Amino acid sequence: MENIHTVGRRKTSVARIYMSKGKGKITVNNKEYGEYFNNMTTRTIVEEAFKLSNTAGTFDVKVNVQGGGTTGQAEATRLAIARALVEVNEEYKDVLKKNGLLKRDPRMVERKKSGQPKARKKFQFRKR
Repeated sequence: MENIHTVGRRKTSVARIYMSKGKGKITVNNKEYGEYFNNMTTRTIVEEAFKLSNTAGTFDVKVNVQGGGTTGQAEATRLAIARALVEVNEEYKDVLKKNGLLKRDPRMVERKKSGQPKARKKFQFRKR
């Protein structure tokens, strides 16, 4: 197994990962992932695919992520890791799919329309 390259997306975040055999080191944008994702919730999101497939500590992951906020970036990274694990071993597909890790979340922020303060909010209407 050489390097496996996959892409994960969520909202406006794009995560490109390079996964190879190793000792479980995860680097995000040239930082330790615990330093980059300093919230416990986002760290568990990133680790979720490894925990479900019982492969924690067996792969080194290098992540380049950009756009969006930290939660969107963490979820994009999770999708990319799940896709890479399926490339490594097809047996992980059932477990990851059952837990919804192989599904791309298509929800995006709705655009602001002209003549309105926000996407759906309207200015106050005065009848008389």
